[in-house]
Amino acid sequence: MSALFRLLPDLVWLVPALPLLVLVAIGLRVLSGRAHGDRAEPLTARLSALAAFASLTLLLGIDFIALRDGAPGHRVLGTWFASGDWRGTVSFLLDALSLSVATVAALIGWLVLQFSASYMHREAGFHRFHMVLCLFLAGIQLVFLAGNGLLAFVGWEMCGVASFLLIGYAWQRPLATGNALFAFVTNRAGDAGFLLGLGFAAGWLGSFEWPVLTGTHGLAMVTARLLVFGFVVAALAKSAQLPFTPWIARALEGPTPSSAIFYGAVMIHAGVYLLLRLSPLLAQVPDLMVGLVVAGAATALYAWLCGLVQSDVKSALIFATVFQVALMFVAIGLGWTTLATVHLCLHAAWRTWQFLRAPSWLALTQGRPKPPPLWLRRWQWLYTAALERFWLDRLAFVLLAQPTASFAQDLRGLEEHFIDRALGQPGCGQPLAAERPLIVGDGFAGRGLASLAEKLQQLENHLLLRGRGGAAERLLRRVGNYLRVVENLFEQPRYLMMAVMATFVVIL
Repeated sequence: MSALFRLLPDLVWLVPALPLLVLVAIGLRVLSGRAHGDRAEPLTARLSALAAFASLTLLLGIDFIALRDGAPGHRVLGTWFASGDWRGTVSFLLDALSLSVATVAALIGWLVLQFSASYMHREAGFHRFHMVLCLFLAGIQLVFLAGNGLLAFVGWEMCGVASFLLIGYAWQRPLATGNALFAFVTNRAGDAGFLLGLGFAAGWLGSFEWPVLTGTHGLAMVTARLLVFGFVVAALAKSAQLPFTPWIARALEGPTPSSAIFYGAVMIHAGVYLLLRLSPLLAQVPDLMVGLVVAGAATALYAWLCGLVQSDVKSALIFATVFQVALMFVAIGLGWTTLATVHLCLHAAWRTWQFLRAPSWLALTQGRPKPPPLWLRRWQWLYTAALERFWLDRLAFVLLAQPTASFAQDLRGLEEHFIDRALGQPGCGQPLAAERPLIVGDGFAGRGLASLAEKLQQLENHLLLRGRGGAAERLLRRVGNYLRVVENLFEQPRYLMMAVMATFVVIL
């Protein structure tokens, strides 16, 4: 048994791999047509819940080893790619921070999947929901357990894709798809910051590994500031801190279980975790730590005022969540990383319960929700600003989402008016001539090829298919007669011997 326990840290890759395997299994069932009707739902729910429970059990085993023998630390399991001095590894960092946060996330994931089995019953996208949730669980565990920034970024992007798909879960509704686009575009700014930090780390430190980044001391102030700045931008965007806060309210368009695990409990804390992971490096840049305190305090004030005027449960909960996460940013900026870690784990567990109870909240409470406080209603301009969420939502839409949508429309117009006309579209070809309906083409390339095929067909008809007595037939017959005379001559013995002797002469 002890030998098995010693092997558990090297099996940590199964924590993100198991949900991915279940995702593939459910996808194969859907593609093969075996995922239809109520009878197909239990197997999908059991597979996804089993993967989450197995990941949780494996993490609990590693936690036991960490409590008994100390944290396993940095584990390099293999090389992803290598080129010269550049090396990307498949590594995991198993320390107190990663194990505690990953275990809480695995527990919440398992509970949410158990809840979703009944909550999503008979939904048209039941299997799609579980597939995307498995994708998210794999991605968030990579973020928490990865031993290097490159592997963490892979999980970061997996979470972003899963978030986009679940916000737009009801894809037939324009509001859902619009909110999904808004959240996706806003978070791309954070992704750009993450890539910026990775690029500086590779160029200046020559490594993506977290221990190398956090163990580097004595960097020049400008170098350290630029290196950390990208990761700070990524954390602010992912955790919905100012100026990136507006996307989080639109993200509630998805089903309640996804709102619970994404924006109430787990994913919104990914930015906090990233800063906690880089806290030794962040401590070398005091001005950025002051900036975190300012951003966290401003976000907390913003979320508090907006939360006072909300009239629905999920919106009130999401602004309360943003408020608590902002306090974690303040704690990190002040250097209280242990407090921020404990706050993260407790808040994630508590907020999960609140979001999962949100659909039945009206049945649990008696009476109408409390009105905004009297002092806020007296300050009419502040009350209006809180109702409008300080117009940040509109500003973000004008600056980010609207230009992206306009750019996409321009690309679509370019495709329809130029690219499609030039290259054509499958199944849209038109006959070049009414008397030959089988020769069709679309676009410049398609019509050109069709015209070339028609010319070749005419050439073939002219040369070969004009019947007996044609010029080509007469020419071929004459050439054939000449070849037959030559063949008869070579079949005679004297000419055959002459050919053999000429061959020997050439060889000698």
